[in-house]
Amino acid sequence: MKTYFDIAGDGGSQIVDQVVDIQEKIRHKLSRVKHRLAIASGKGGVGKSTLAMQLAAALRQRGKTVTLLDADLNGPSLAHMAGLQESLFIPGPAGLHVPKTKDGIGVLSLGSMVSEDQAIDFESVAPSESFTWRATREFTTFRDLLAGTDWGTLDYLVIDLPPGAHKCYEFAQFLGSETAFVLVTLPSDVSQGVVRRSVSALKKLKNPLLGYVENMSGYYCADCGKVKPLFPQNTRMNFDIPLLASLPFDPRLATLCDQGQPLAYLFDSPAAQAIHALAENIEKRMEAQP
Repeated sequence: MKTYFDIAGDGGSQIVDQVVDIQEKIRHKLSRVKHRLAIASGKGGVGKSTLAMQLAAALRQRGKTVTLLDADLNGPSLAHMAGLQESLFIPGPAGLHVPKTKDGIGVLSLGSMVSEDQAIDFESVAPSESFTWRATREFTTFRDLLAGTDWGTLDYLVIDLPPGAHKCYEFAQFLGSETAFVLVTLPSDVSQGVVRRSVSALKKLKNPLLGYVENMSGYYCADCGKVKPLFPQNTRMNFDIPLLASLPFDPRLATLCDQGQPLAYLFDSPAAQAIHALAENIEKRMEAQP
């Protein structure tokens, strides 16, 4: 049996030509997207997807055309938050049509295709070595979504990335230096320590790192109208990148997300005000990019 070392070049697979071809398709499909913004974190459970949804809603209210891409293929949640769990992926001449909320926010998430009681599986040619294939199949699926979707003309394509410092680095390399990053953390030493690894990883690349968001910086009590601390010691680590916003946790926002209503900005609360301020801050920073 031949090994990889016995095969000359690509072994006749024309893999290089295939990669170049699909990269060109992706460039063409994204050519009318003005800004690409990745919402990332080294830590899971920091509210990254909720933030991406609310940020998209705030940008939309500011008159921007926005589509959300759920890159967390194993744990897609944006379809639920947008109320698009049963939306169909309808093919068209230019690719898949992106399902939209009633307010015109595009949301492409595998959560629209796979029910929440099913695990998303990636078949492997070598079942006993499936763990070595999973990452490759995930990126292949993500690549095919980018290349096979009609993204249209957009002001913002907001990409919700899966957790992990290594994921930040891998997706930054894959998406290219045109994609800017915002990192999300909690005001806890554990969370900030993990996110700091993502900062270190991203600083090795040329992707713009706009700053970070401190999520759940407090608890908003609707009865008393005050924001109460969630963590005993609200220490802030020096990430050497700008703090874009501090967002208190508001239970009403979480309820709206569970109900599939990405309209949390309609009610007046410190969380809603902070999200609007974050959207304005990001707009200014994105417009300042070359």
